[in-house]
Amino acid sequence: MDTPRLDRKAFSVGSLSEPSDEKRYWSLKTPSQRLEAMELMRQIHYGYDPATTRIQRVFEVVELGTEKDKG
Repeated sequence: MDTPRLDRKAFSVGSLSEPSDEKRYWSLKTPSQRLEAMELMRQIHYGYDPATTRIQRVFEVVELGTEKDKG
């Protein structure tokens, strides 16, 4: 995904009492486009740091005892 850029020239004012066209807008997008937009919003909200985006690996070393140890 390319680095998102904010167009600060675009601006619109609307009334909260008027119906929104957002449902129609998103219904015309493919599922892939919707997921990409959702990921962009997640990155904007929570931040994006490539160094911390990996899944952490957690492991535990367990020593197996012998039959004598179960005693």
